[in-house]
Amino acid sequence: MSRQRAAKAQKRMYQEPNTIAFTQAPKAAQRRIDLIPRTRNQEALVMALQDPATHIVVTVGPAGTGKTYLAMVAAVKALKQGECDRIVMTRPAVGVEGEQHGFLPGNLVAKMEPWTRPLLDVMREFYRPQDIVTMIEDQVVEIAPLAYMRGRTFKNSWIIADEMQNATPAQAKMLMTRIGQNSKIVITGDVEQADRSNGDNGLMDLCQRLRAHPVTGMEVCALEARDVQRHKIIGDVLKLYSR
Repeated sequence: MSRQRAAKAQKRMYQEPNTIAFTQAPKAAQRRIDLIPRTRNQEALVMALQDPATHIVVTVGPAGTGKTYLAMVAAVKALKQGECDRIVMTRPAVGVEGEQHGFLPGNLVAKMEPWTRPLLDVMREFYRPQDIVTMIEDQVVEIAPLAYMRGRTFKNSWIIADEMQNATPAQAKMLMTRIGQNSKIVITGDVEQADRSNGDNGLMDLCQRLRAHPVTGMEVCALEARDVQRHKIIGDVLKLYSR
């Protein structure tokens, strides 16, 4: 990127309400990308993410187990190595326990930014903020609302669908049928944090279907409380609320 273009991108980040705002550049923007599992269950997930014969990966587990992080690192690695042309980020726009924040200003990217912030936080470990803004503008990175995906086909792409415990079975089906040639879909979620009931929970429905009828090319990777890596106290918090 030229200095002039970088300066313009930096200016847009802080001044335009329709773009994503970042507070500071990451210290390790050019760090090497390594997918290193820390537990046996994480190892199974990493193997599925890197297996070219696995086209849809479903990973479920509690907070802090690395579901979103490993999925995004694998996507960034595939993009940097030229194995895909873009990364598509999506998730259901459902607030926690029905929490509402009212109208969000800006364009579609800006409206979706609060929902996809966890995914973008991972990208900041590997790219400068101005580079991420440019990638979004060039649609190398796309933030796509789940509700707007009907009728699309994603080719040469990694699609990361986060917090899918808040999707309906119909939305999960619609998402998976968007996959095109040389693409991979990674569906992540925690059924314990679902804001949808059992019968209307797309993630639980999908896992139940795959357990009853396994599909070649689709893999379910389950993570548990013992796989928590974010902070050691999270395991205790999960036990506290499971009693």
